[in-house]
Amino acid sequence: MLYLTSFGHSLLHALKNLLPIVVVVVFFQLVILQQVPDNLASMTIGLLIVAVGVALFLQGLELSIFPVGKSLSNQFAKRGSIAILLCFGFAMGFSAVVAEPALIAVAQQAQSISEGRIDAFTLRMLVALSVGLVVALGIFRTIFGYPLHWFMIVGYVTVVIVTWFAPEEIVGLAYDSGGVTTNVVTVPLIAALGIGLAASIRGRNPLTDGFGLVALAVMVPMITVQIYGMIVYGGNTESGELLLTSDSNTEAPSGPLAMLVDLLEMVRDVLPIILTVIIFQYLVLRRKLSNPRKVIFGFALVILGLYAFVVGLKMGLFPIGTSMAEQLTARNNFTYVYLFALLIGFATTMAEPALIAIGKQAEEAAGGALNGNVIRILVAVGVAIGITIGVHRIITGDSIHYYIMGGYVLVILLTVLAPKYIIALAYDLGGVTTSEVTVPLVTALGIGLASSIEGRNVLIDGFGLIAFASIFPIVTVMAYAIVSQILSDHRKAAQ
Repeated sequence: MLYLTSFGHSLLHALKNLLPIVVVVVFFQLVILQQVPDNLASMTIGLLIVAVGVALFLQGLELSIFPVGKSLSNQFAKRGSIAILLCFGFAMGFSAVVAEPALIAVAQQAQSISEGRIDAFTLRMLVALSVGLVVALGIFRTIFGYPLHWFMIVGYVTVVIVTWFAPEEIVGLAYDSGGVTTNVVTVPLIAALGIGLAASIRGRNPLTDGFGLVALAVMVPMITVQIYGMIVYGGNTESGELLLTSDSNTEAPSGPLAMLVDLLEMVRDVLPIILTVIIFQYLVLRRKLSNPRKVIFGFALVILGLYAFVVGLKMGLFPIGTSMAEQLTARNNFTYVYLFALLIGFATTMAEPALIAIGKQAEEAAGGALNGNVIRILVAVGVAIGITIGVHRIITGDSIHYYIMGGYVLVILLTVLAPKYIIALAYDLGGVTTSEVTVPLVTALGIGLASSIEGRNVLIDGFGLIAFASIFPIVTVMAYAIVSQILSDHRKAAQ
């Protein structure tokens, strides 16, 4: 009965997160477009399945991954072994990202659009390895107290340099891959690990030293995926040619067999987290789980939730994004496209659960000096601006290189000017803006726009919106902190 009550709360929470999207879409369909999409019933069912999937997934996390991960972190911190902590950080970062629903969705879209040239599994492995290494690096930084801003400045200078040389087919996808690594599984685990470590080490400040792991997890995949793109597109074969061939006569399974195959794939996705927990709990700590039945039940819910989520994506969110893009561009008035991008960016971000959680953690870490609601509004404004600028790039057909490099040059400049207390938090906030609902919708919007506008290449122009949604919240939060600091200094000088 307790589980059913908790599931009911999770389902209501998931429906609440979907509500802003529904309000925006309904407004555009009834007021502006004045028409009802042909596949309305399928989209509605898909949205409900997404909500059920997210609810099951979150319920499973609460029963299994979160308590076990927190317990392991505390036990390793007490043992004081740096090597074990670094290995644990790598393993948790890797396993959490491999199971990330949004990354699965983006990787599958990339493989489909590139006609197999970009392999979805290889892409996910690269991103997961990058995040694992970067979480270990972030733990190392927290333990020894190195300033985050130097890591970020060097990292983003590297990102800008790599972007300059990367083929245009991979740039948008690389930035989107970085943006979707920090989501419903990754953010709570990584943020809790960083803040917990900073709180347990003497001389560390949870606000300046605890945050930053999420930001590093966003940055490094951008570099590795672009390098992967240089290799994939570095040969003499033309873009779009199949790199991985398959037998066209082989029919894909359907019906119950297809459902079984999909479920087995979900088990494969969650298996790294399960293996991480078992290895560190039983072989490293040599202790039994406190409630193994509850943990097993939780992992089963995670798998079922992932399966329902992916099914709902295909039925609901992807068709909504694509349909809205096609209908709005067909009116030959891009003003409505800009307005839709602005509203959908703001609405979805304000309801983002990971952002709410980080805002509360920031309030607690800052001792009330920061306001969580103000932070949410600043981030939502940043996402709205970012997605709108990204849509403008698709409409005009401009190269994403200059937009992205210009954005990160601005971020680097603000990092030098911003008060040190806000830097780590601002970078993390840029990473938590892309939710399990926002990512598929925004990805579909970009792909739909690129497909509907003549002269656009879906692979080159369709990806990249998520990257813009990650950059501009950093800008708005840092700019707010800089202005607040200037006003505070003026007030003190006037007294």
